Amino acid sequence: MRFGENVRSIINKMNAPSAIRISGSVRLRRPAIDLRLVGYLSILAFACFNLLYLLITPFDLAPDEAHYWDWSRHLDWGYYSKGPVVAWLIALSCEWFGTHPLSIRLPAVACNTLMLIALFELAIRVFRSVRMALLSLLTIMIMPALAAGAILMTIDAPFLCCWSWALLFVHRAIFNQEFRSWIFAGVIIAIGILTKYTMAAFPILTALYLVLGAVPQVQGYRKGLIWMVVVGSLGWVPIILWNVQHDWLSFRHLFGQAGLATGPKIGFKWNGPLDYLGGQFALLAGYWFCAFAAAAWQNRQTRNVNRSFLWWFSVPLILVLIPISLRVKVQPNWPAAAYLTGFLLAVHWIGTQLKSESVRYRKLVQALLILGIAVSIILSTFTRFPGLLLPVFNRMVPEPSADRLAPVRNLDPTARLRGWKFLAEKVDEIRESVRNENGEDPLIATMTWSVPGELGFYCAGRPSVYTFGPALNDRLSQYDIWRPNPISDAQVFKTRTFVYVGEKIPEHLGAFERCDGPIRVEYRENGVTVGGWKIWIARGFRGFASTRSRGHQF
Repeated sequence: MRFGENVRSIINKMNAPSAIRISGSVRLRRPAIDLRLVGYLSILAFACFNLLYLLITPFDLAPDEAHYWDWSRHLDWGYYSKGPVVAWLIALSCEWFGTHPLSIRLPAVACNTLMLIALFELAIRVFRSVRMALLSLLTIMIMPALAAGAILMTIDAPFLCCWSWALLFVHRAIFNQEFRSWIFAGVIIAIGILTKYTMAAFPILTALYLVLGAVPQVQGYRKGLIWMVVVGSLGWVPIILWNVQHDWLSFRHLFGQAGLATGPKIGFKWNGPLDYLGGQFALLAGYWFCAFAAAAWQNRQTRNVNRSFLWWFSVPLILVLIPISLRVKVQPNWPAAAYLTGFLLAVHWIGTQLKSESVRYRKLVQALLILGIAVSIILSTFTRFPGLLLPVFNRMVPEPSADRLAPVRNLDPTARLRGWKFLAEKVDEIRESVRNENGEDPLIATMTWSVPGELGFYCAGRPSVYTFGPALNDRLSQYDIWRPNPISDAQVFKTRTFVYVGEKIPEHLGAFERCDGPIRVEYRENGVTVGGWKIWIARGFRGFASTRSRGHQF
């Protein structure tokens, strides 16, 4: 017997139940290794690793994280672009553990851990094999996208957690005929809708699976499905009430994001699908996207109820965004929920290919799998420790200039998470100089919605920070809803001095008596400019003469 066969035999013996004879009878005993326990220990180890990483992370708060933290200072039933759950979780964590980056991100680690538990249990049910479920779990853990999603407190952390648990409850409801699981799924859907509106697609996909994807033995689901939809729809109540009071802003923003509105940024993009699918290819390290695509094609007409379940909760979410990409740019994270079941489908497909009768083909599949795992681990490492690739990126971009202060940001997506604390320190120095000059405590404003949260968090005293976005052709944001603000309530801010971060305010708007600057701020790591901003001292606020149709783009 060859060495490889010996190894395979040993592994099979580890996973197979063994038997002992006692008093003439044969009793089965559990495997030498409890793979379910190994799975849960892996999840616990991953959570501990993420917590330890957050203690040493080189990243400042991401703009989205800082934005949602700012929401948590103004708790409400809804917000301009999302539901309230992300703000509630951050507020609760900060109340318990204090206000600092670690406490803001703790809910992300918790949500990620709960998500992995749900997916592990779902994989056990779908594959009817703890070993396959464990392999799927470990595969998900090495994904580069998860490296960021496991530690950054954006809406995707609680949303994907809700989606995973809804999947598990619906699977139990269908295949175990558990009516209460329909109710539990409805509760999870309601929470998910309060997190991200995409959760509304879940009942639709459930109905599509039951009507089009399941074999005839899946029956008796109508009552449970109706109750799930009714309970889940309760999540819309706070959101609708908030929108009634705010001119339906959330839904208008949603229609704009989906390309169903009009505006200068919305047209017809022939290369949209290629850009969208190329982004997904890069996000999944190439190999896993190809494995998912192959699995989706192979199982498009499967009569296996479990693989059909995985198919219907993944592939439609990918396909529906293709026509949308013809109108607007699809962000890489939009179809994230599709890959929760998509990864399981891909792992099953890889497993079937490894059983091919062709030795040559089997070796090719093994080589590609090893390469895919290696690339994923390398990318995950670089995602968590971006300084390793910074010198490489710096050689690939032009030198910084007055118009492009930090060109490396075009290649390094993690650059958006660095330099904010440094910028806030410079803003504080300028605030202090203005205060010493005329005794006035200047206000802070920015050009876009993504910066106020950063300055509000890192500047001394955590001040309120405003945005001039609607007057400068940027879209509306939550900052334009909170009152007072310089755009809607100019009289409140008359004659005030602003420390302004952004491009120069056009002279024809006549908003200030004068603007001094710019003061250019560069944040450098190891000699490389990672972030760059322009700061102005805008004196004597007079109000913007007219915002006309500015800011009403969604």
